[in-house]
Amino acid sequence: MKAIQVDKNEDGKISTALVELDPSSLPAGDVLVSVEYSTLNYKDGLVLSGLGGLVRQYPHVPGIDFAGSVIESDNDAYKKGDKVVLTGWRVGETHWGGYSEQARVNAQWLTPLPDGFSTRQAMAVGTAGLTAMLGIMALEDAGLQKDSGPVLVTGAAGGVGSIACALLSANNYEVDAVTGRESSIEYLRSLGVNTIIPRADVATPNGKPLNKEKWAGCIDSVGGAMLANVLTQMKYSASVAAIGLAGGAALDTTVIPFLLRAVNLLGIDSVMCPSEKRAVAWQRLANELPIERLESMVEEVALGEVPTLADAIIAGQVQGRTVIKVS
Repeated sequence: MKAIQVDKNEDGKISTALVELDPSSLPAGDVLVSVEYSTLNYKDGLVLSGLGGLVRQYPHVPGIDFAGSVIESDNDAYKKGDKVVLTGWRVGETHWGGYSEQARVNAQWLTPLPDGFSTRQAMAVGTAGLTAMLGIMALEDAGLQKDSGPVLVTGAAGGVGSIACALLSANNYEVDAVTGRESSIEYLRSLGVNTIIPRADVATPNGKPLNKEKWAGCIDSVGGAMLANVLTQMKYSASVAAIGLAGGAALDTTVIPFLLRAVNLLGIDSVMCPSEKRAVAWQRLANELPIERLESMVEEVALGEVPTLADAIIAGQVQGRTVIKVS
């Protein structure tokens, strides 16, 4: 079988290549899957580059997402031919992932492919889309309503941001989107964004603990100084769903927005998200995400192209979603 393999030599240097592996080399698991599609996420870029300390043992097969068909199963939950999706559970980090024509995993890590999605469409969604939906669900659980006011999406042209914009717009929310790329403006408009906000306008706090109230909710995939600034501009009792840290892990802020405006900072994790909640999010994605908008944000690449993509996604230069045709 073909696979992307990451290895580390004696000097600690990382190498990444398309190789041929025997399926017998796959790690333990009770379900064997023929992988049809995978995708590219920020975390995949880190693994491919040997950054972040995510991989503990080499050689390693990356790919934190995949979708395909069950080849064989020792678990009653799945049978041969079942279409499945996998995201999270540290697959692609501590367990071999989806950048391989076959993957052996534990049944509890799999989710049945939701009605209305092909395996390719599921990977156009991937971890980015699942996380975006979990963020929207958290905002709604915290009180966000369609008439509450505009919802801000930071890092809007990236994978999480693109799907968040499309989902919010499809659900009749007013969407404000932050981007630093002028070339992404028309793309974001096509996803249903109402207002484009230049990154420079929100990138740095002005030193005030509170600023004018603007947003009823926020999907934030940037973190760092931008998140600190956004918190000072949320409406009373509004919530921010914190999804990423492309702008840094540090958060230099005050407790004033939480105390005087009852602002909520909601942490979103899709890696260890319980299976029941995960299934609800996937079905909502299948029901609510406009397929034509999903397709408009997708670039499809071959498995052999994956090693060349790591630098671009780490640098924030990938727009929308990258789907990898594995088999």
